[in-house]
Amino acid sequence: MTESEARDEICRVGASLFARGYVHATAGNISVRLEDGGYLITPTDACLGALDPARLARLDGNGRQLSGDRGSKTIALHMRIYGEAARFDANTRCVIHTHSTHCVALTLLPPAPDAQELLPPITPYFVMKVGRVPLIPYHRPGAPEAADAVARSIAHHGERGVPIRAVMLERLGPNVWHDTPAAAMATLEELEETARLWLLTRDRHPAPLSEAAIDELRVTFGARW
Repeated sequence: MTESEARDEICRVGASLFARGYVHATAGNISVRLEDGGYLITPTDACLGALDPARLARLDGNGRQLSGDRGSKTIALHMRIYGEAARFDANTRCVIHTHSTHCVALTLLPPAPDAQELLPPITPYFVMKVGRVPLIPYHRPGAPEAADAVARSIAHHGERGVPIRAVMLERLGPNVWHDTPAAAMATLEELEETARLWLLTRDRHPAPLSEAAIDELRVTFGARW
């Protein structure tokens, strides 16, 4: 993907997420790691529904701004994600962060004892398309401690042979990553839909898929679980 194509795709995905209510106001951000090692990221306090390709922040490989509007403060977290995730999947090229309603709502409810993940494996497509979603304890937006915790979680799961594509920041929202903006958006959509299903059935939560069913998804579809 060329830089020009990446700029257009970031804006297309941002507009789609905004139009369908996955982001609101100026919440959320999208970044792409370019072939030269630099980055594009949405500007700080920008509405993802009204992005201008020419005004996206262009950064070098160290996160220093080269052009465009001032980049989102979350670039430090995004860079940590790229750095750790690339150890287990060299094609990690896009990170999306949103404040998706149902995902955030789950972190506002009383947690299950020793809860370390946002959701159990309740549907095959959640297992196949998303995988495990570690729950990262609350830190203020932009806190370096959150980036450290995310990096540790990525490393922990990757070293166990089950690389992750998403984490959930308590009270803030999910970060998802994949090889393209379209693929990252699809991962986010599946995650938010699973959170919605879990909330809709909260009075009588469904049992998770059995280990045999999950193993079949691993063997047949290469599910990361």
